[in-house]
Amino acid sequence: MNYKSLALAALACSALALPAAARDQIRIVGSSTVFPFSSVVAEQFGRQGQFKTPVVESTGTGGGMKLFCTGVGTQHPDITNASRPITKSEIESCAKAGVTDITEVKIGFDGIVIADKIGSGKLNLTRKQLWLALAKEVDVGGQIIANPYKTWSQLDPSLPATKIEVYGPPPTSGTRDAFVELVMAEGCKEFAGVKALTDAKQKSAVCHTVREDGAYIEAGENDNLIVQKLNSSPDALGIFGYSFLDQNRDKVQANMIEGVDPTFENIAASKYPVARSIFFYVKNAHAGVIPGIKEFVAEFVSEKAIGTEGYAVDKGLIPLPKEELAKVRAAATSGSKLAM
Repeated sequence: MNYKSLALAALACSALALPAAARDQIRIVGSSTVFPFSSVVAEQFGRQGQFKTPVVESTGTGGGMKLFCTGVGTQHPDITNASRPITKSEIESCAKAGVTDITEVKIGFDGIVIADKIGSGKLNLTRKQLWLALAKEVDVGGQIIANPYKTWSQLDPSLPATKIEVYGPPPTSGTRDAFVELVMAEGCKEFAGVKALTDAKQKSAVCHTVREDGAYIEAGENDNLIVQKLNSSPDALGIFGYSFLDQNRDKVQANMIEGVDPTFENIAASKYPVARSIFFYVKNAHAGVIPGIKEFVAEFVSEKAIGTEGYAVDKGLIPLPKEELAKVRAAATSGSKLAM
């Protein structure tokens, strides 16, 4: 082999040894509820001109966690948004794939609303009623049976004699998880037949499992689709976050839950019974590899973004109390590691 051939072979080997070119743009996945807040922060961040505008995808909380926990490397997302805390099983899944250095960032609060078309009669629903309407199995006379209810008035005479038709998120959604935890699991507690169940797994299934006979219709991760369905089905109800209600007040209205309206003030004051914290999670191994991650996190937790008068609050975010935000900001900007 001549000198030229040796040189070309050496060059080829060195090229193979080089790492793949890193992305120059932050990639964010996850919750449809957090999506509008993450998107507006990304837009503001990109306008500053130092870094490219991050790419934000709405995949649902569960879908985002699955993508986030697949591994470390530029082919995997850097940040995932979540409308509930990361679960133990997701932490374990992340750890198995080498994703062990994560920062959890709580950004504020959101309420889950039960909405319908503007002009429909406003309802005052309880969590018990919602469990009876939407659970796969319910308590009837102390016995757990397949849900027999077809209309709202069948489960409570004070409610209208209209078909139970509820559009809501799929199992991959954090909103669905939170609805099951904050509404279904709470609504089933006081029924004698549920109390009598001694098997914990059976009790959990009865309280948590949503019916599959057409009364509850999964509308995917696209809350806009739920709004469209409500406008074409005046008797239908829809489940989504307060922030989406706030953006669509010209089309839909919220119903009360146990006598409380899902207003900004009621959610912030913890008066509304179906409220939750919302988050994003950062893969710290990507900081310093993907340009701008630390700077993006700093922008997201800044006063101008999620403070009381922040631009994300204008999009419907319920902000954290000032002292709590200060603690969140300190932990986020220092890359505080989530206990695995």
